[in-house]
Amino acid sequence: MVELLVVMGVISILASMLLPALSSSKSTARRIQCLSNLSQMAIASHVYGCDNLDAYPMAYYDATVSGVHYSYAWDFTVVQGATNQVIPGLLWQGQCNLQVQQCPSFTGAANWKSDPYTGYNYNTSYIGHGEYEDISQPARESDVLHSAKTVLFGDGQYADGADKFMRAPFPNPGDAGFNGRWSGTQGFRHQNRTTSVFCDGHAESLSNRFTDNADGAANVADGTGFLSADNSAYDLQ
Repeated sequence: MVELLVVMGVISILASMLLPALSSSKSTARRIQCLSNLSQMAIASHVYGCDNLDAYPMAYYDATVSGVHYSYAWDFTVVQGATNQVIPGLLWQGQCNLQVQQCPSFTGAANWKSDPYTGYNYNTSYIGHGEYEDISQPARESDVLHSAKTVLFGDGQYADGADKFMRAPFPNPGDAGFNGRWSGTQGFRHQNRTTSVFCDGHAESLSNRFTDNADGAANVADGTGFLSADNSAYDLQ
């Protein structure tokens, strides 16, 4: 009986040592999967540019065709009707495995209720722009002077859940009139790191989190933030 208790004690100690390591391994695996998803998005954006005169996809716009309303966004397009149909968005030109849009570490609410997968956002301030932005037309790949320093997609997150439109912390020509920049932050949900992919296609896991912004640092949710203290991580220059 004593020997059995000793063996059980040893097993208990080993289990307590292994569980944190296993948890860390799972978190690392999710981060690697996230980096892979973002890399696929960067490839898709390059393919889109090749097919569309060097342009990036627009972040969002609305249109009505033959009486049917379409809410176009870079990730998903919603065909509004009796039941909203969700199809691959502008980035994917109608074809993709939609699950690539799901960050494996994000479990919160979607930015748009119709979205089946969620967790990522797109540099809307400088690249994607959109119908109701100060600049509506998207940037072109040739506009990006330092592609290895300009973020393209990343882990989107703010206080109310996901966010699909990434915002630079301070006003710029693309969204000078936008308020609530804290709603376009990144989620540092991978062991206190956030994942991003840049215009040159390389993906990174980043730890530096910045909260200062034109609309008040107090509104930046815990575990979220911007990628630079100024607009340098987002700017095309």
